[in-house]
Amino acid sequence: MRLVPSETTDSSGSTSEFWDNVASAAMTIGWRALGAAAIIGGAIIIAWLLRLLISRVVKRIVEGAKLRANVADTRAIENSPLASVRIIQRTRTLGSILHNIVNVTVVVITLLLVMNVLAPGALGSLALLTAAVGAGLGFGAQNIVKDVLNGILIVAEDQVGIGDVVDLGLATGIVEYVAIRVTHVRDVNGTLWYVRNGEITRIGNMSQGWSRVIIDLAVPADADLPAVEKAMLAAAKSLTSDQKWRTRVLEQPEIWGLESVDGDALVVRLVMKTRATAKDDVAQELRVRLRAAITGLGVDLAQLSSVTLTGLEGAQRVRGANPPTTAPTSVATKKGARPVWKPKKDPAAEDDTP
Repeated sequence: MRLVPSETTDSSGSTSEFWDNVASAAMTIGWRALGAAAIIGGAIIIAWLLRLLISRVVKRIVEGAKLRANVADTRAIENSPLASVRIIQRTRTLGSILHNIVNVTVVVITLLLVMNVLAPGALGSLALLTAAVGAGLGFGAQNIVKDVLNGILIVAEDQVGIGDVVDLGLATGIVEYVAIRVTHVRDVNGTLWYVRNGEITRIGNMSQGWSRVIIDLAVPADADLPAVEKAMLAAAKSLTSDQKWRTRVLEQPEIWGLESVDGDALVVRLVMKTRATAKDDVAQELRVRLRAAITGLGVDLAQLSSVTLTGLEGAQRVRGANPPTTAPTSVATKKGARPVWKPKKDPAAEDDTP
């Protein structure tokens, strides 16, 4: 008599196969989870190391700027406390930008790697959708990207800083805050302007480097012009030798001579090169001293005003009014002939020749 296998044998076999599949799936999920955890852990370590490196670099630059700030007045232009503050502000701002870039980059790469480990086929199916979303965001956020990129360049190149008096075209005033996307400028009336960095096409910074005080003094036509110029120059030089003002003046004053004849008045121009942040104070004190000096000569002042040269006139006078003096240079001639003297050519003048 032949025995028929019972159904319990098939049932036990299918049960064993089921648990084998469960164990295999659990093993796969476990390895994938372990790989994802390793990726996340590695990303955290990499982000921490990059942030630590950025923080160390920023700290070193800031500490160096603080140490270099302790200098004498003769080097106040290049190494002033204000310049050190600008370095610190710019470095910290760029440090915060780099921190954000590191965070976003690490997070995006980590998510992509984790998704590739957990669902290998998901990235391929999401590629088209991601491209479409990226194109839409890029088209819609192009102004924001432009603002951010331009803001990074403005900060990195130190075009403006907090406390600067600037002309941004869209607004003129004192910079109160420089962000990556927007610059805050407060004008003389107290209005706070928010200027998008992407809209800034030119920047006129009146607080960097040096400035030039230009004063036009009008005297009667019958006044002794050489005596007036001598008195003006003496009054200006007295300001440069004053202990209170000498650190604000960079060069000795100059008389640019008779600038124009306006009706019954002769207009004489005097200029003085000063620190950018001290221009207004020096100009005010200089006007007071010039008025006293000219009044002491018994000459009535027709007009005394400060001038800001612009356009072509400003470009022509950027080097000053006085031409450079040159010594005569002998030219070799034939034997027995008298030497001919010709002036040397000024290299600066040659540079200006188109």
